[in-house]
Amino acid sequence: MELNPTPAERRIPTLAELAPRPGRRPLLPALTARQELALLCRTLHREGYDDHIAGHITLAEPDGTFLVNPWELAWDELTASDIIRVDRAGQVIEGDWNVTPAIGLHLAVHQRRHDLRVVIHNHSRWGSVWAATGRVPPIYDQTSGQVADDPMLYDEYAGTVDGAGEAQAAAAALGEGKWALLKNHGVFVVARDVRQAHLRAITLEHRCRIAWQVETLGGGQPIINPASLRVVSLSDEWGMPFLWEAMARREIRRDPNVLD
Repeated sequence: MELNPTPAERRIPTLAELAPRPGRRPLLPALTARQELALLCRTLHREGYDDHIAGHITLAEPDGTFLVNPWELAWDELTASDIIRVDRAGQVIEGDWNVTPAIGLHLAVHQRRHDLRVVIHNHSRWGSVWAATGRVPPIYDQTSGQVADDPMLYDEYAGTVDGAGEAQAAAAALGEGKWALLKNHGVFVVARDVRQAHLRAITLEHRCRIAWQVETLGGGQPIINPASLRVVSLSDEWGMPFLWEAMARREIRRDPNVLD
């Protein structure tokens, strides 16, 4: 008798089956787009996206404008009221802060990929290590495999992505991809919504950290069979039920002012 079903035989539960039971308290309060973006910045800062004031996240709005974190503030200090709004040209049209000069990178991707609502760029701790080596980290555990497909490696770094030409080149290199390592620079993550963006960003940083630690020990067996990760990689499409809510609640508990 076969005790361990193969990956193809494993039954995959539906979201409806995983949903919380009716009558329990909401996992999160109703959030505005600005509050979601502020919480995304706070949660990712705790995961290693913490290169001082570097890094930016855009959130596309239905009217064609974009919400973005301000240039002057670190990700662990901003609140919902600090989030600014820019137009299609990257000019601030709402808010009391300034926008990063690298906003063009985000706008170039949004122009090419209308399926995306969230674009993230930062110099994350472990992602930057692998970007500096020009290598894509192998997958050594199931958490690293929550997002299928390897990051794209963009190896034509020219100093910054502030210029229009550099921004368009990086956006073109990403193509239809989900994420990228920018050689000698940092990481780039795109997603259809905040939940998926959170999962992709933390998965990339986890994968980079675990791979570095395993290879520092001098061994390890990478997971190379996609079928082995077939079930766990569905987390990317689902957005990993309840993970985003749990991490957002943690930030609200630590500093309720994040929602102000």
